[in-house]
Amino acid sequence: MSDVAAPSSPATLDVAAVRAQFAYLDRPEGIVYLDSGASAQKPRPVLDAMHEFGGLHFANVHRGVHRLAVEADTAYNAARARIAAFVGSTPRETIITKSVTEAINLVAHSWAAQNVGAGDEIVISQMEHHANLVPWQQLCRRVGATLRYLEVDEQGRIDLDQLDGFLAGGRVKLVAIAHVSNVLGTRNPVEEVVRRAHAQGARVLVDGAQAVPQQPVDVGALGADFYGWTGHKLYGPTGIGVLHVRAELLADMPPFLTGGDMINIVDFHETSFATGVQRFEAGTPPIIEAVGLAAACDWVDAVGGMAAIHAHEEAITAYALDRLGAMDGIRLVGPRDAAERGALTAFVVDGVHPHDVAEIVARREVCVRAGQHCAEPLHRAIGIPATTRASYAAHTTREEIDALADALAEAQRIFG
Repeated sequence: MSDVAAPSSPATLDVAAVRAQFAYLDRPEGIVYLDSGASAQKPRPVLDAMHEFGGLHFANVHRGVHRLAVEADTAYNAARARIAAFVGSTPRETIITKSVTEAINLVAHSWAAQNVGAGDEIVISQMEHHANLVPWQQLCRRVGATLRYLEVDEQGRIDLDQLDGFLAGGRVKLVAIAHVSNVLGTRNPVEEVVRRAHAQGARVLVDGAQAVPQQPVDVGALGADFYGWTGHKLYGPTGIGVLHVRAELLADMPPFLTGGDMINIVDFHETSFATGVQRFEAGTPPIIEAVGLAAACDWVDAVGGMAAIHAHEEAITAYALDRLGAMDGIRLVGPRDAAERGALTAFVVDGVHPHDVAEIVARREVCVRAGQHCAEPLHRAIGIPATTRASYAAHTTREEIDALADALAEAQRIFG
């Protein structure tokens, strides 16, 4: 399933050259963007690719035979192949969706609706984003299954022994888990989760929304049955997500959305559906967005590859952990070792509400996120109502971390 050749050695990221490709950094305000975990900024080559395709080659796909339609078909098919190869998958196992949220709901309403029933169990962790929690709550309510939670310890880690205990009961049909937590930053041991779940006959879904933009991912080597991610966090456009499904499962999955372009034959009283990934792409797909995401994959490789970006972001995260961790009155959440976490830092400023923190640092043009980050149960589990989160990217510098620390110190002064 892997189309990705291993690089001989990681390249070094030229951060100055990377920063030159982001237009927002040319603004006179001097914006410090530390919110890439919510959505990444878009480099010029991605915007240019979308503009060129939309202006010169656009037509709807899978419908026409004129010149523009043929060009659009070629571009869309090439984009799917590029997106698949970027994470070691194949086009025949790669479904284009509008978001990772839709990708997870697709699995819940298609595969899981056919394979999970009364008395069965689904296992997720306490750290899941709502997108990988609410669909399973709703499915369990519909079919009479039970949702079980892997607890998160004080270091933001799950307990694999607890997973083994759940699996030993013989009722677990699916384990759904984040590759990287969007709050704690925890890099979950998904390879081991897949191995243990498969040994007990359970399937595995991995939410890779925070992982694919931050580290090399090989879906084929990982072996998960379902792997979802989203384009707008990987320097690509909004409105496009990706779901990789093992081919042997895809063949027996019923469609999620129905309508045009996912059919074989439609009669007045009966419809037969297309085979393969086309069955799950009803209606006009995100064509320009697919071209943009493929361009984002190309851009990542052009600036040095994901290994180089990962090394840079890990160094930035380590610096942020040290810099913020040394400040009195700031409590970090999640693992303290940058090698064990993604490129983000969530924290609490004692005596200051996270929304007040975000508003005050915004006065200095430092962009962070505050709240529960679509992970309300996690915050309840760790006993913190909300957090402030700074998240990093290929263009983040140590000087920007210093700017955040200075802005946080200002917030502490304002609140005494």
